[in-house]
Amino acid sequence: MAASSSFKKHQLSHSRVKQAYENNEGPVRAYLKSCDIDTKGFQIYLRCFKYEEVLELWAKSKSDKTYKLLETYELCGFSGTLGPKRMQGDYQIPEGFYHIDRFNPKSKFHLSLGINYPNYSDKVLSNRLSPGGDIFIHGGCQTIGCMPISDEWIDELYVYSVEARNSGQGSIPVNIFPFKMESKKMQTIKGAYQELKADFKFWEDIQDAYLLFEKNRRLPSITFLENGKHQITTE
Repeated sequence: MAASSSFKKHQLSHSRVKQAYENNEGPVRAYLKSCDIDTKGFQIYLRCFKYEEVLELWAKSKSDKTYKLLETYELCGFSGTLGPKRMQGDYQIPEGFYHIDRFNPKSKFHLSLGINYPNYSDKVLSNRLSPGGDIFIHGGCQTIGCMPISDEWIDELYVYSVEARNSGQGSIPVNIFPFKMESKKMQTIKGAYQELKADFKFWEDIQDAYLLFEKNRRLPSITFLENGKHQITTE
């Protein structure tokens, strides 16, 4: 895992990233190999469940079609409730389909990975003047709408993410679901959260992405429609 790109070299010029590599590079390499994943050419996918308060790390070799679950990180802090983020200051963790758009080696919360909230759907369905922003997966355990997993685990995840980017993954997908969206659980959650009835149609709109990935461990194709809904198909 030599520093072979300007991106990785830049990241390693920061002391927190350098320390994260010193502590995690060997174990990350060994674990990928044990999972039969190419350490020089792999891709990752992040999936968060708000109700269960976990963030999953999935990975595959570039040549493979299906992902393998590598890690499940517990969220060590949580704000808001179920339902998508719709405005600045609502303390909500977003729900929907995103990607990592920033690597922050000087975060106020140790290290952080930014997601591209608001996405197209959010811009249509949220408060258009003030939808909010700056949503991160980060260290520490404080949050007002982000996904904290502690300094220890963001160090590991940051190394995986830098390595995936360094091996050619231009976009790291991040899917955030309100809960594990099997049909039976959907009905249970709807019954328990009647006050969120306005969000039920949104949940039904994104459910197929969860179900398709559960079925075949392949990321479905997501198209944002003009009305803020999604077209979700197998690739």
